[in-house]
Amino acid sequence: MATDSRAVRRGLPRVAGGVPWPPAETAVAEQATVETTVAETAVVEAATAEPVTAEPTTAEPAVVETAVAPPAIRRGLPRTTAPQSQPPVEEAVSAPAIRRGLPRTTVPEPPPTADAAVVTPAASAAEPAAEPAALPAHPVVPSAEPKRYGPFTRLQWVGASAVGVVGLALVVAIVVALARFVASLPSVQDFMATYPGANPLPADAPVGLPAWLGWQHFLNTFFMVLIIRSGLQVRREKRPSVFWSRRNSRRRISLTLWSHQALDILWIANGVVFVILLFATGQWMRVVPTSWAVFPNALSAALQYLTLDWPTENGWVNYNALQQLTYFAVVFLAAPLAIITGVRMSGVWPKRAATLNRLYPVEWARSVHFPVMIFFVVFIVVHVTLVLATGALRNLNHMYAALGSTDPAAYADNPVGFWIFVASLAVIGAGWVAARPLVLAPIARLFGKVSG
Repeated sequence: MATDSRAVRRGLPRVAGGVPWPPAETAVAEQATVETTVAETAVVEAATAEPVTAEPTTAEPAVVETAVAPPAIRRGLPRTTAPQSQPPVEEAVSAPAIRRGLPRTTVPEPPPTADAAVVTPAASAAEPAAEPAALPAHPVVPSAEPKRYGPFTRLQWVGASAVGVVGLALVVAIVVALARFVASLPSVQDFMATYPGANPLPADAPVGLPAWLGWQHFLNTFFMVLIIRSGLQVRREKRPSVFWSRRNSRRRISLTLWSHQALDILWIANGVVFVILLFATGQWMRVVPTSWAVFPNALSAALQYLTLDWPTENGWVNYNALQQLTYFAVVFLAAPLAIITGVRMSGVWPKRAATLNRLYPVEWARSVHFPVMIFFVVFIVVHVTLVLATGALRNLNHMYAALGSTDPAAYADNPVGFWIFVASLAVIGAGWVAARPLVLAPIARLFGKVSG
């Protein structure tokens, strides 16, 4: 009987940092047990085997098989913390030489969550599986972001406007209360008695407002509103879609800029006619200060406006000092400043005049031109508000219908000037709506080429 004297191979330690498994003593004992069992099995098989009888001539010599002990089996790692290695020792002894490998363990499942239901096999067989949730008929599409007009949406603009109106009302209330307190002081009352607010005019100053002044006033307002509109469009325009150019030039400008400059030319022409008639008829004395008393009278008139106790003047005869200074600033300061800065930024300005461009940089013109436009906007808003708040019918008759008298109450209830004013607003509104490429392009083609 042959035996395998090889020692059992020891495997990896059960735990990290431990000794190899199985221990050395266990490996020796298992090896001896295996050899003894194999020897006993061979003896039993030899004893129970039937005797073999030899035949006279044809029998072949008997062959006696000797039991050979199987080789030692390599034991692997356990399946669990304290299991038998695979395959078991009993199966390993009776089987041929099998190499024992790593334990057949599976990847442990993750522990169930706190809210997970525990399903037993019986419950799983009794209860049907839950059906998946039905999908909606139409996919849920996220709502689109509200359209923004500048920095705010339409609803945000409404809220901001409401907050602005409330804040403005509070400021006005505070200013009026403070002005009334100042006007009640004795020294201030003496000052207002000395300077009532109206600056005396020269003796030869004309009385009344001629009809040409009303037409000039309307045309000036019409051109100014459209100029402000086109100027704001030029500032917001990023990629123009329609261009204009001269017939003999390759330089192109946007149609919006062309309309802005064309309106500028018409406004300047109207202003030149206005100034000529102003000095030709003597009306200049109504808007040009002729004495230094205009300044204290203007301060008195401003205080009266702030107290909401309007100055008692007759615009048909004489403007108050604050009106006179304001009209002078608009006609002789703001308008020329807008023209000078506008020409510097236009294509009329010579581009190759290095010395002139160094003395008058275009950055200066841009930094002044826009604030001048803001000044005109503020002037228009305040001017219209005061005209309507200090006797609307009387003031509109003076400005649009050329109706007035030395008596402040004359024509106070005549609606002629009001209806002329309404008609002028309709014309301005029509011009605002018509100022678009569909209408401007045919007009622009009369003076150059339109593309895009």
